[in-house]
Amino acid sequence: MKSPLPVRDGVNATRLRLPAEGPWETALDYMLHRWGHVDPEGILRRFDDGEIVAADGSPLHRRTPLDEHTFIWYYRTLPTEARLPVELSVLHRDDHLIVVDKPHFLPTTPGGTYIQESALVRLRNELNLPDLVPIHRLDRMTAGVLLFAANPETRGKYQVLFERRHVEKEYECVSLIGPETAQRFASPVVVRNRMVKSRDYLLAGVVEGEPNAETRVSLARAAADRGLFRLEPHTGKTHQLRVHMAGLGLGILRDPFYPVLLDKAPDDYDKPLQLLARAIRFRDPFTGREIEFRSQLELKEAPAV
Repeated sequence: MKSPLPVRDGVNATRLRLPAEGPWETALDYMLHRWGHVDPEGILRRFDDGEIVAADGSPLHRRTPLDEHTFIWYYRTLPTEARLPVELSVLHRDDHLIVVDKPHFLPTTPGGTYIQESALVRLRNELNLPDLVPIHRLDRMTAGVLLFAANPETRGKYQVLFERRHVEKEYECVSLIGPETAQRFASPVVVRNRMVKSRDYLLAGVVEGEPNAETRVSLARAAADRGLFRLEPHTGKTHQLRVHMAGLGLGILRDPFYPVLLDKAPDDYDKPLQLLARAIRFRDPFTGREIEFRSQLELKEAPAV
C-alpha cells in the first residue's frame, strides 16, 4: 500500500491500522491511548498541523471518528542519533541500481535505535534518492556488497531475481581452526538442514525436518590457528551462515551470538564480526549480460596471503 506522504529526511512515513471498534470515539483518542504517555502534545500538534493523513492524503482532525479510516499515515518523531564511525562507499551507480560496500555495524534499514544511522537513510539523503529501497539485506554486523533499487518502475525486475534464487552470492569469514581442518576441508563441505527463527528470540535454531537452508563451505587459505572460508549460500535464512559455521564447530570470529550467546556489550569498532559479503553475480534483466559486483573491503583478521 503506497504511502500518501513523501519520504522526509530519508525516512518513510509510518502506517497505522486503526481498530474497527473499541472504547475510543476518535482516531485521536486511539493514538493517545497508544502513545499518549510518550508525547501527548506532539500527537495533538500533528493533528492540528494536518500531518496525520488518510489513504487519499486528506488530513485527519481531532474529531475524526475512529471508524472513518482503516489506515492512517504520519511522521514519527526521530530520536537524536550519534553518527556511527563507519562509512559507506558506492561501488556502482546507474539508473536502476545503487551498489555499495556496507561497513560493519551499520544496519541496512531503519529499526530500533538506528533510524538515520542506517544504510538506506544515509543513501537517500546523501544521493537525494527518496525512492531508494534495498533489494536484499545484510545483518548490521555483516559488511560487504549491498544492492538498492533506484527506480520504482524497474525495481521489481531485480527483486524477482532474489525471490527466484537467480542470484549467486559469495561470502568470506574467518574462523579459528585446528590442525585437522585443512584435511577436513580438502573438498568443499555442503551443510543442509532446517532452520527456524522466531521474532521473539534473538537466535535461529536447527530443527528436524525437510531442509530449508543450504551453504557450500570451502577453505580458501589458512595460517597458524585461523582460516579464511568461502561461503556460498543457496538459500537466505536469517543468520544462516553464522549457524552453519557454528554447527561445523567453526564459529565465525567475533560472533556474539553463535555458538554461545554472549552478554550484550557496546560495539567494539576494532573487532567486528569477521563476515563479509564478498560478491554478488546475476544476469541483468535489461541487458541480458552476466554482471558481478565485488566488495573492496577486507576482513582485518584474515590470515595473510
